[in-house]
Amino acid sequence: MSAPVDFNDRMLSLGLARVAEQAAIASASLIGRGDEKAADQAAVNAMREQLNMLDIAGVVVIGEGERDEAPMLYIGEEVGTGNGPGVDIALDPLEGTTLTAKDMPNALTVIAMGPRGSMLHAPDVYMDKLAIGPGFAEGVVTLDMSPSERVAALAAAKACAMTDITVCILERPRHEELIAEVRATGAGIRLITDGDVAGVMHCAEPEITGIDMYMGSGGAPEGVLAAAALKCMGGQMYGRLLFRNDDERGRAAKAGITDLDKIYARDELVTADVIFAATGVTNGSILSGIKRQPGWIETETILMRSKTGSVRRVQYRNPFEG
Repeated sequence: MSAPVDFNDRMLSLGLARVAEQAAIASASLIGRGDEKAADQAAVNAMREQLNMLDIAGVVVIGEGERDEAPMLYIGEEVGTGNGPGVDIALDPLEGTTLTAKDMPNALTVIAMGPRGSMLHAPDVYMDKLAIGPGFAEGVVTLDMSPSERVAALAAAKACAMTDITVCILERPRHEELIAEVRATGAGIRLITDGDVAGVMHCAEPEITGIDMYMGSGGAPEGVLAAAALKCMGGQMYGRLLFRNDDERGRAAKAGITDLDKIYARDELVTADVIFAATGVTNGSILSGIKRQPGWIETETILMRSKTGSVRRVQYRNPFEG
């Protein structure tokens, strides 16, 4: 029996960037066409095809859903050639299907990879999330604080007024009280319609995005992807799974989660060094969207390694027919 192959993040990183790029390119012709399912399927097909070219023994731990819900890139699907390191893969082939269909900002293709066993197998339930950027003492804000206490604590840590803080929140009816409480502090709010992986990533570059903190509930799988991004970019994140019924609690049990009230810190959501790639589909605060001109197509990808803290932006221009 041969020895296990080590996870070589440096060698795999450019391959991962190509996976994200090809998924974005596949969805390019569907931007603004109003068909969410077609855009998502195009990205899924391209991402799966590219993953299966990589020399990895990969398992999808965050994917398109359970096996009976998703024909491709389902949770537990094995991808890659099988000739390489065992890896966990978290992915969202098109984060922001609605954003793509409506040609709205911040649609991304997103994928993260780490050694086998490095990512929380988050069930498809909601997660209460809180994130801030790098440079602060651990625990300066916590999920146990009220929203207004979080704003006050971050303002104190930044030595600024609460009116200088901007919070990113997903615009949903369930967040009406949260939004009202944050606004009562004087803080600004940037509401987003979709795409909370990008929302969390905004916190890591406040000087570019203008976002200081992310809070609110969204999909737990997206929470793991966001934690992978922040592990590379720097910043703190906390997540707590939210359950609405016994079916959702059963999903947690199936994923091996026994403490249903646990608050996960960033490094508990993603426990080892990872690589992360995201390609812009539509223009956004973090990445430029796909540019199509006669004869060529251009993408911008952010490629990050938590081991080194490196953040690389890759401009990819490719001849294109059609």
